[in-house]
Amino acid sequence: MAPTTGRTPLLDGAGLVPLPPAPRQAPNSVDAEVVANAHVGDRYWRLDVAAPHVAAFARPGQFVMVTVTRTVREGPVLPRPMAVYDTAPGTGIVTIVYSVAGAGTRALAGFLPGERVPVVGPLGRPFDLPADGGVLLLGRGIGTCSLTLLARDAAAAGRRVKAVASGRHAGAVVGADHYDALGLAPVLVDDERGTSDPAALELRLRQALNGTPPQLVAACGSRRLEELGRRLADVWCADLQVAVEAHMACGLGYCHGCATGDRSAGAETPLVCKDGPVFRIGHDR
Repeated sequence: MAPTTGRTPLLDGAGLVPLPPAPRQAPNSVDAEVVANAHVGDRYWRLDVAAPHVAAFARPGQFVMVTVTRTVREGPVLPRPMAVYDTAPGTGIVTIVYSVAGAGTRALAGFLPGERVPVVGPLGRPFDLPADGGVLLLGRGIGTCSLTLLARDAAAAGRRVKAVASGRHAGAVVGADHYDALGLAPVLVDDERGTSDPAALELRLRQALNGTPPQLVAACGSRRLEELGRRLADVWCADLQVAVEAHMACGLGYCHGCATGDRSAGAETPLVCKDGPVFRIGHDR
């Protein structure tokens, strides 16, 4: 995931391997001014907030915690994890694309420019971009938001980037505008047209990429796409990293509510907010 509200958990924790520790900027808390908050299609909204610290230091796959409240007495008071979709360090603007799925996100959709919303970030373990080689991105619905910064950074580094964005129908496909702006010519698929079938998509990607296979496969938002990523990574001997989606209350590792494994496990399994949200998936490399 990156953990963004409105999505089904990607995995049950099996096979998740934490990435090695890496330097990351300490999070910052700010009452961020809403710059824009607009409906962009289906159940999705785009929120731009002024959060200069996050804009300067957020890395691919990281997220922020957004508290949807105008006053300390107004609910809901628990923050929501939301992936960083894009940043503009020069202006301090952070973009979040979110799904309106419940009371909290319905309230968020009502925030107007000039109002303020508490934001904490950047949070979580980001993606590891290999030293060289291409990148394949597999995202579905709002899960694509965890991959967009990775696309930007990989493209800026001169890497070959193949991006797949999937959805229930064409209007539910997220990220096409971002990928288009990067000049990536994304592969857009959806259930309604029957183009999102994993077997057909696997054949299409193997035909396109077998000659110059990517060194990193990154996925978020769908178990089927994660399994597709696993098969392709096996064929290409590529690294497979996934952004895991989870509900969480703090985003900092204090509450331990986002452990990735069985609740009855004797030893605590990795936390999505602190050890993730990006994990490596074990496969036959």
